[in-house]
Amino acid sequence: MIEDRPTHLAAALRRRGYPLSSWPWRALAYAATSLAVAGPLAVGLFVVATPLLAVVSAARQGRPVVVPVVAFLTVVALLVLALAPLASGPVAAVERWRLGLVDGRPLPGPRAAGLAARYTGAAAWRETAYLCFLAAVVPAGYGMFALLALVDVALLAGPWLAGGGERIVLLAATVDTPRQAVPYALVALLLVPLLWYAAGLLVAGQAAVARWLLGGATEEVALREVTRSRARLVDAYEAERRRIERDVHDGAQPRLTSLTLQLGMARLDVPDDAPAAQPLAAAHEQAKELMVLLRQIVRGIRPPHLTELGLAGAVRELATRATVPVTVHSDLPQPVPELAETTAYYVVSESLANVARHAGATRAQVRLTQAGRTLLVEIEDDGRGGADPARGTGLAGLADRVGAVDGRLLLASPVGGPTLVRVELPCRR
Repeated sequence: MIEDRPTHLAAALRRRGYPLSSWPWRALAYAATSLAVAGPLAVGLFVVATPLLAVVSAARQGRPVVVPVVAFLTVVALLVLALAPLASGPVAAVERWRLGLVDGRPLPGPRAAGLAARYTGAAAWRETAYLCFLAAVVPAGYGMFALLALVDVALLAGPWLAGGGERIVLLAATVDTPRQAVPYALVALLLVPLLWYAAGLLVAGQAAVARWLLGGATEEVALREVTRSRARLVDAYEAERRRIERDVHDGAQPRLTSLTLQLGMARLDVPDDAPAAQPLAAAHEQAKELMVLLRQIVRGIRPPHLTELGLAGAVRELATRATVPVTVHSDLPQPVPELAETTAYYVVSESLANVARHAGATRAQVRLTQAGRTLLVEIEDDGRGGADPARGTGLAGLADRVGAVDGRLLLASPVGGPTLVRVELPCRR
């Protein structure tokens, strides 16, 4: 199955057809459900924080503070802080599920752990941080946007509101006739598309924070950079290329040269008007072209599918030949440089081979995206996980290949899965 559509809201915002796509409505659904989750959290935070702020304000102004009240509020605050890691788990599970509204990329959470891990694990405290973000920042952000939207609606309704003979205030001006309110309504009408995009940016920002904080940060799930010597791969590649060139030069090329000479001599013995003259001449030319082509292949080994179909098409060819179902998501608005394209192709090829041989997976995904001047390649499977570069699963070789072009290979493969291989390749022109 092949998809060339954006997989998340931030990528969709860069497309020209965003306002008319389904993404704005998905963003609206995410915002509405965000308020349903963040609203009760904000109320709870307000109930706890307001008395504490009042006590602190009274103490700063020198007014008397009742010690039992301070002690009670302190106990309540500590109790809320103690319960926050426990409450953040269910909320984080709901948020990972909701994130699918605006981000189709998988977001694996940490593995189930005991009660102690809720207070000692980094992932639990990241979930707690996101709980605080939902309670404090999200309502404030949506409140500011709602205020801007209400102002825009008021400006749009200005010509009708000013028709009753009463003076109304629009921004910093006072109008008393519909004609005076029309310019403000026109400006408000022009701002509607900007608000439509602003809403998407607001939701995309929240989704980015959710992915950052809820993606897990434990030692088993965190992405680990796999680094190896770049010089070793470059030297090995050059040595292999020279060996192949030498073998071709000493083995295949003399045979082709001999064949070309024999065809040339045969052409001299055959009259130009003979029936075999034209086929013989064509064979002679093809033999000479084959020699040139063979030299080009040796000096620039490159899969033919890349030249014919480009990176996305070549990866699709790999997906069709894979032993497990592979879904390809491609979002490449610009052509990819040849070096990065070739490296990405071999990364996907080797990764899918590893999935088939070692993962025990039932499906896999390949995502090709561009972020500025960086090509991002992600290969994910639902297999058993536990991939380790030290055990010779081909990851060390991939890291060498990626490192040779100043790229990075990162791996997340907790025991039990899923496994995610992420490659970042610079796109230098």
